[in-house]
Amino acid sequence: MQNTNKEFSFKKYAWTQFKKNKIALVCLYLLFTLIVLAVFAPYIANDRPLYAVYNGKTLFPAFASETRSDSIYKNGEFLHVLQYDITDWRSLDLKSVIWAPIPYSPSSMDRYNRDYASPSGKQRFKNKDGDIVEIPSKFRHRLGTDGIGRDLAAGLIHGTRISLMVGLVSMGIAALIGIILGALAGFFGDNKLQMPRIKYWMTLFGLFMGIFYGFGQRKYILSDAFGTSISNGILQTFISIIIIFGTVFLFRKLSLLLKFRYLKDETNVPIDTFVSRGIELLNSIPRLLLIITITAVVERSIWIVMIIIGLTSWTGIARFTRAEFLRIRSLEFVQAAESLGFSSVRTIFKHALPNALAPVFVSIAFGIASAILIESGLSFLGIGVPTDIVTWGSLLNLGRQNLEAWWLIIYPGMAIFITITIYNMIAEASRDALDPKLKS
Repeated sequence: MQNTNKEFSFKKYAWTQFKKNKIALVCLYLLFTLIVLAVFAPYIANDRPLYAVYNGKTLFPAFASETRSDSIYKNGEFLHVLQYDITDWRSLDLKSVIWAPIPYSPSSMDRYNRDYASPSGKQRFKNKDGDIVEIPSKFRHRLGTDGIGRDLAAGLIHGTRISLMVGLVSMGIAALIGIILGALAGFFGDNKLQMPRIKYWMTLFGLFMGIFYGFGQRKYILSDAFGTSISNGILQTFISIIIIFGTVFLFRKLSLLLKFRYLKDETNVPIDTFVSRGIELLNSIPRLLLIITITAVVERSIWIVMIIIGLTSWTGIARFTRAEFLRIRSLEFVQAAESLGFSSVRTIFKHALPNALAPVFVSIAFGIASAILIESGLSFLGIGVPTDIVTWGSLLNLGRQNLEAWWLIIYPGMAIFITITIYNMIAEASRDALDPKLKS
């Protein structure tokens, strides 16, 4: 007899529902394509060959570091030093060579195709003999150039990496903050968490002092660290976070010395009120205006922009998480965990949180699209993002300087539009697929 009571898998059900939306499924494949382009951007668009044989020596210039140099010999005699970052590879007599699909880097300038070379117009090329000729097909600028001869296609390919990285990093920060704060607000509410009055006051004061010193007094250290290197900036950020937690810990320990009379009485900690008022306060300030204000006082860095977008984008995730916790905190499995004496931390993050993340993932998907759009807007305005980093917004800004160069407006605009549409369509389909109310 066939068993009709098969175990139901919500993951399989959600994936089945998602696949029914053909447009979203196509968008998912397009997203994977964008990820592949971002990961392999240095090998898809590069002015150095992927493989070359020069005077009997096999080279892989595109896979080597920028500062690498090789000594070239011919018949045992030293010819010259080949320095990878400044070598004009097209002028060398290469016996065998494999060029990248787009043989240009986003920052390399073609002096013979300056002043906005059109994709379909005449383009020039200097051959090995030093003659200026019609450009060969493999070196043609397929999407045109800007005013100083930079290839637009190479800029779009490398801009894909920046845009996807901005979306993922900024929303990773926003998700971390929003999930934690929303979970605490929804689980404890205003009356469930209690502590001695002096401990409550000292915790708030320690949090204020920790944030003031960790990020207020150390803002120049953080700015210089991100300007030096990414790893140094991340290290200094972790140090600031450790300072905040350490300050709170010290003030909480200090409160043990003051627990007497009125100060030792238990009081409710209104976590829900704090989080809800913080969400309302942040939402009342125009996000783009807030980001522009912050980027105006710190050093220009793409990582600073990501952090700022993340720190200002957690409110929607927190509200979704809070709403889910308000729903599930009265369910049997949460009450069972509390009855068994599990700690609040274990109950929240091990038992309740996995059952509250479905709508949060949808909010994160929408947030990634919003973060990409914000970064593109900042780049278009020339704010926050360094000028040496090529982004879709900065390419779009070049088209504003010369409206006759339509390719600098159409192609970056299409890249931004398509990417944001992809994330929005995936988020819409995920919202329908993860909604348990629609399950029959």
